[in-house]
Amino acid sequence: MSATEIIEQFKGLPAHERAQVTKYVVEHDDSWIPDEFKEAMQDAEAGRFVDMETALFKTPPPPLQ
Repeated sequence: MSATEIIEQFKGLPAHERAQVTKYVVEHDDSWIPDEFKEAMQDAEAGRFVDMETALFKTPPPPLQ
């Protein structure tokens, strides 16, 4: 089945079923999320972040060795 065929079938679904399909795709396919964003989220989860004021106006510490 081609993407065009799937899209046409998707258009024919009732709204609640389109919502179910959309939810499934968003939860199971992260290919649309940029890698840089995924890396930034990993940094934030690990506590590697600073507030915007510090990032813009303070001298950063030397890199870890």
